[in-house]
Amino acid sequence: MDCERTGAASSTADAENLAFDVFARACPSRGTLEHVTGKWGGLILGALHEGSFRFNELRRRVDGVSEKMLSQTLHALERDGLVHREAQPTNPPRVDYRLTPLGSAVAERLLALIYLVEDRMPEVLSAQERYDTVRAESGEAAGGATTAGRGGR
Repeated sequence: MDCERTGAASSTADAENLAFDVFARACPSRGTLEHVTGKWGGLILGALHEGSFRFNELRRRVDGVSEKMLSQTLHALERDGLVHREAQPTNPPRVDYRLTPLGSAVAERLLALIYLVEDRMPEVLSAQERYDTVRAESGEAAGGATTAGRGGR
């Protein structure tokens, strides 16, 4: 089945019988994959793999994320069952975030990719330099196509 279902939300039992296909337009796995692989989702999952964090601790750990984006991403990951949010009944309120078992499994695979990219950055930087050099020599901008490549205007 290609996940192109219509109608009301399916029950958990129905979902367990589906063959999810992220390449199918309507498959719900696309949204979860987007949350996990988006700019902030992967970094947040990777950080939470280190342990439980309070909101501002996590914000400092994931350098550059805004408060708004961190909040939105945490909500999406919590909805997907990857992050657990625990509010402590203290004054002031204390909220801790940690990975669920599913989130931990996803984070482990993401971290393998992160470590691969980090380890291979010298190759990536060399490839980027070669690419930019070739484009500069042919008159193209480093980040895109020539004017002619954009319609010739």
